[in-house]
Amino acid sequence: MSITSKPFGQTPDGKQVDIFTLTNKNGLVAQITNFGGIVTSLSVPDRDGKMADVVLGFDDLDGYVNEHPYFGALIGRIGNRVAKGKFTLEGKEYTLAINNGPNHLHGGLKGYDKVVWKAQPIETADGPSLRLMYVSPDGEEGYPGTLTCGVTYTLTNDNTLKIEYDAVTDKATPINLTQHSYFNLAGHNSGDILSHEAMINADNFTPTDETLIPTGEIWAVEGTPMDFRTFAEIGARIDSSYEQIKFGGGYDHNWVLNNKDGKLALAASFYEKTSGRLMEVLTTEPGVQFYVGNFLDGSNVGKGGAVYNYRNGFCAEAQHFPDSPNQPGFPTTILQPGQTYKQTTAYRFSIK
Repeated sequence: MSITSKPFGQTPDGKQVDIFTLTNKNGLVAQITNFGGIVTSLSVPDRDGKMADVVLGFDDLDGYVNEHPYFGALIGRIGNRVAKGKFTLEGKEYTLAINNGPNHLHGGLKGYDKVVWKAQPIETADGPSLRLMYVSPDGEEGYPGTLTCGVTYTLTNDNTLKIEYDAVTDKATPINLTQHSYFNLAGHNSGDILSHEAMINADNFTPTDETLIPTGEIWAVEGTPMDFRTFAEIGARIDSSYEQIKFGGGYDHNWVLNNKDGKLALAASFYEKTSGRLMEVLTTEPGVQFYVGNFLDGSNVGKGGAVYNYRNGFCAEAQHFPDSPNQPGFPTTILQPGQTYKQTTAYRFSIK
């Protein structure tokens, strides 16, 4: 197992960017850049031992610097949407960028996916690790408090990409960090993911309005196309007339995970029968946003010239619920001085 680095280019403002290659003892390989903490590639074997890169992305830094749908990125200070880009905290209203219809999305115009993180490679007994650090100043993108964030990626020897997050603040602030890789378990350039099978360990989800802001309600998945409590093909019910499916243009919702104790537990599993690849998602978070590339439109040309078309990848973003700062009934995302934010999410690969 090993971790190596090499230059990956410079940002438009002249900051040096590196890319790190993590290889575990079984030959799995993850490449991660300190620009946006982006997972640029993740190569895992199929049932015959053939390796394929299962995340969508670009060959060079320019692809990530330019406009793209958050391929592989770390997301913050708040992942997902904030209604109308506003929230009130301790009696003060804060205004954020409007960058997704009428709402704020994924941290704003320059979220954590577009900054250069300080990187430290680490060799561990579990596998190679990359520790990333970023200090988000008070007022950045409209958020209160200086937030000191750490994210550690480890490619473990049991074939898991483990992501451990931590943060502290000097002023009360909302925080909801997540990871936005798009997966295609047949290979990043293998077309749509509709024949993948999905299981989500959730009896409930948070319904939204037509702009994908939660209504504040919790609805049961039973009897709806949102029911993935047992494995089902992603495409089987995606064209349903169900109103929630119409609002998202497909699946783009937060599932309320059955795990309630904050310990690392299975949230979802995804299986691609042609390759035999199985990916299990484990998290300490209360929710997972399942998104199936409804807004991919062929405008992004990725690795090796691959054109990423409609529904060519899916995301499983472990998180607190969308719009939580405005939803008192949801688990809180407010971090206070003296507290430490922590969450762990793991993507575990095997063959079935």
